[in-house]
Amino acid sequence: MIASSSYLKDWTPEQCRVLEQAVLIANHRLHETGLFSDEALAELIDGQPDDYLTLAAMGSDEKKFEWMVGERNGASGQDVVEAVRGGKLWVNLVALTRFHETYRRLVDAVYDELEETVPGFRARHRSANLLISSPQAMVYYHVDLPVNMLWHLRGEKRVWVYPCDERFVSQRNLERLSVGAMSEDMPYESWFDDYALSFRVQPGQMITWPQNSPHMVKNLDGLNVSLSTEHRDPVAKRRIMVHKANHFLRNRCGVRNFSSSPHGLVAHLKQNGVRALSLLNRLTRRPVDETFGFRRRFVIDPHAESGYRLCEGETAGDFSEEQSVVLERMQVAPAS
Repeated sequence: MIASSSYLKDWTPEQCRVLEQAVLIANHRLHETGLFSDEALAELIDGQPDDYLTLAAMGSDEKKFEWMVGERNGASGQDVVEAVRGGKLWVNLVALTRFHETYRRLVDAVYDELEETVPGFRARHRSANLLISSPQAMVYYHVDLPVNMLWHLRGEKRVWVYPCDERFVSQRNLERLSVGAMSEDMPYESWFDDYALSFRVQPGQMITWPQNSPHMVKNLDGLNVSLSTEHRDPVAKRRIMVHKANHFLRNRCGVRNFSSSPHGLVAHLKQNGVRALSLLNRLTRRPVDETFGFRRRFVIDPHAESGYRLCEGETAGDFSEEQSVVLERMQVAPAS
């Protein structure tokens, strides 16, 4: 295992300068720790509470939300890894650092090193999810509320990052996302790709982007493993609070034209207002579960071609329930 002081590799002053300000790819050494081998992944899955283990299958068309969730049904961690390797699955170990002390220390060490290396960088409210996914699996066009960093460990990915402006993610949808009124998935059009930055991400690379930038991911070859870390510094936290305040102003007060900037006196007033309203439970709602409340439609089966088998009564290719739920969350009319 490498020394904790060397997780960042060959970062330049320019990379340090643009962190959180622009799309950034930089090198790391987390994949050299030995903590993400097949054996380690299986052990992590076996030790992860089922309520914090998301198993999903998806389609291959980024314009169609073909996504369903399943369950382990007693499958071992090794069985899950083998099912993912040979199938078309996406596994998320949510809140990894809450349940696995070694990985909590690793994430803290990485963030501590970033704080020492990057002038002015502060990472509060640190968290991490571990993503294990099949070759050719994809993650649909979506937005994360906190600042997100993707530390890639195994396999290859293609990542598209889109501008964070009204053309690609509306202020209204960011407001709704901030209060749990919609999922992270956002309306997507193929012409968005004309304005995206596209990257082929290899093991040993980290990619990050400005807060709330839409992005989409498609796996290339090999079993893919990535550590997705999230954090909030004071500005990032205030930006979320401003979205919440704007949601309240739009829906309770009828205000339409207001700034979403996290800077300045008005932003601080909005933040304090949200805190007060939150104490009264009048503004914030419980966040949307990333499974969207879908029923479990499949169980893991490493011997099946897809890595899973449908539960009794389920039909292959029928994503109508999932699509209708997501369209309702987005408040987008289904195509005729």
